[in-house]
Amino acid sequence: MINAQMQSAREFLSLLSIESGVSGYEVSIASLVRARFTTLTDEVHCDTFGNVYALKKGKLKSYKKIMLAAHMDEIGLIVTKIDPRGFLRFTSIGGVDQRTLLSQEVLIHGRQAVHGIIGALPPHLLHNGDSDQAVKLEDMAIDVGLSSAKINEVIQVGDIITLKRDTYPLLNNVLAGKSFDDRAGVVVMMVCLEELSRLQHAHDVIAVATTQEEVGVRGALNPDLAVAIDVTHASTPDTKVQVSIELGKGPAVALGPNIHPAIYRHFSETAQEHRLPIQIEPIPGASGTDAWAIQVTQAGIPTGLISIPLRYMHTSVETLDMQDVINSGKLLAYFISSLPDDLEGFLCY
Repeated sequence: MINAQMQSAREFLSLLSIESGVSGYEVSIASLVRARFTTLTDEVHCDTFGNVYALKKGKLKSYKKIMLAAHMDEIGLIVTKIDPRGFLRFTSIGGVDQRTLLSQEVLIHGRQAVHGIIGALPPHLLHNGDSDQAVKLEDMAIDVGLSSAKINEVIQVGDIITLKRDTYPLLNNVLAGKSFDDRAGVVVMMVCLEELSRLQHAHDVIAVATTQEEVGVRGALNPDLAVAIDVTHASTPDTKVQVSIELGKGPAVALGPNIHPAIYRHFSETAQEHRLPIQIEPIPGASGTDAWAIQVTQAGIPTGLISIPLRYMHTSVETLDMQDVINSGKLLAYFISSLPDDLEGFLCY
């Protein structure tokens, strides 16, 4: 039996997952985030970059700011050419795994939404040896079933393309779908805000759904302490010893030069106190997440990072355990509510 919190989180993630919001084109997804966060916080607004900010005020009047950040954009495609025979050529926006594109259903966001499929030369017509090679991006085309004349009425070069995929429930609270990187992080912030409604917290909390992370992280604010929420690779049979993080064993808490030691230590202590499972993720340099952009903003911001274990990253079947999402949100809420009033003293080495 799925409890109400789990059901709400899963429904919100499914809603975010199927919505389109390629890097630089996040308007639709931002409206969904803004609507949900409005019900959980004191103030919500957007900036000129498209970032969504939701403020939950603390009990102190110190105006110290705790920022949570998760990016809401997704990888995608863009039309580069309309073939005279009626096919669309395209390239990628962000780190699309081209091995997974063939035979996918897509949605072209032109003057109207147009459904298409990604095709390539069938194996029967390939030269000897070519059937053993992955099809290159430049050899693929999108078929929408229209002539080039009709296509030009509704589609033009520069139109955005997204993969068309519903979420798919597996067993044991495991869910598969597209764009969980990092809309699952947005759901973690929602769970955290829900939990904070039942807890006391001294400092103001600003949950930020950020834009354009998939094409290069952006700094968005100047808080006193920040935590980025993202995804990390979870082990599968083919990862062998490359990946040690497991699905269903709790969020991965990062440590390393991108992470302030006091924040890492407090996450560990908070997890132990509240009996929440966590996994430790050593990161020897820049994390490749919003945590890096945040840490080096202005004079530097004390930053932490928690990540949701995720299988098959940057595909249309990204897979996670919803219990990891719930536990990540709870860990964040307990972390924030147990921060001392003297934040500067807490952050001293």
